[in-house]
Amino acid sequence: MEKKKRIVIALGGNALGNTLPEQMAAVKITAKAIIDLIEEGCEVVIAHGNGPQVGMINNAMAALTRENPNQPNTPLSVCVAMSQAYIGYDLQNALREEMLIRNIPDIPVTTMITQVRVSADDPAFETPSKPIGHFMTEEEATLAAEKYGYIVKEDSGRGYRRVVASPKPAEIVEIRAIRSLVNDGQLVIACGGGGIPVTLQGTHLKGASAVIDKDFASRLLAEELDADCLIILTAVEKAAINFGKPNQEWLSDITTEQARKYMAEGHFAPGSMLPKVQAATEFAESKPGRTSLITLLEKAKDGILGKTGTSIHQ
Repeated sequence: MEKKKRIVIALGGNALGNTLPEQMAAVKITAKAIIDLIEEGCEVVIAHGNGPQVGMINNAMAALTRENPNQPNTPLSVCVAMSQAYIGYDLQNALREEMLIRNIPDIPVTTMITQVRVSADDPAFETPSKPIGHFMTEEEATLAAEKYGYIVKEDSGRGYRRVVASPKPAEIVEIRAIRSLVNDGQLVIACGGGGIPVTLQGTHLKGASAVIDKDFASRLLAEELDADCLIILTAVEKAAINFGKPNQEWLSDITTEQARKYMAEGHFAPGSMLPKVQAATEFAESKPGRTSLITLLEKAKDGILGKTGTSIHQ
């Protein structure tokens, strides 16, 4: 029997919506695109972002703490864990339902609450820049800094927000469990929101005030699972050079060498397309025969068939 093509999919925020009702609707569309790939004979593993979801949880927990002085502040790492569980809950149900509709009854769906170790010495901790949570007045920001040790910054004239580090993932703590489930034929959802960020302190894994880029975590997950392809789903069908300019050029098929050249020339926006291209390039370079694809959610099937998207390979 021919070995199935193993794919790790990194779902962007547009695949999950911004609110609870939006998410319930969005995952049904997302499930259709994922099950399309399974019907094409692929073995699929899912990772996802959690920006709106973890922000909502963080805001709710912060409001609870403000209302009840006896309620301790909820660490960001715990908020990430909460987001993994409830996003996984919606995805599991949507995927299961879509498989039953298509008469694919024998693939269990599992969400793995996933910790991702980062280095306590990662330079990102020296320059936290990722905004999270609600806007605050200067007075509220000062109080949050004093009471909770938050690092706060003024945000484009809109008020103050907490900022946290975005360190690189070093190790997926639950990778052996994830690998076992995948090898058993299960459809696994893992590394949600880039993973729960933890640092190793002796034998203890301590939650870190950080967020891990889900594209880099997905790249590490794909490498650890010996995947054939990493698919990064985003809001555009293809990556482009000279984006938004008269000489804009959509990229269909490029080598890792070309991708690194374009990155060095500054063609991709930091915090947007740059981490996607960087993660895709690193995965494609990690082993001969590995490829990456950047495309729209609804174009995932066409992308894997070579009809669209930006394909990156050695």
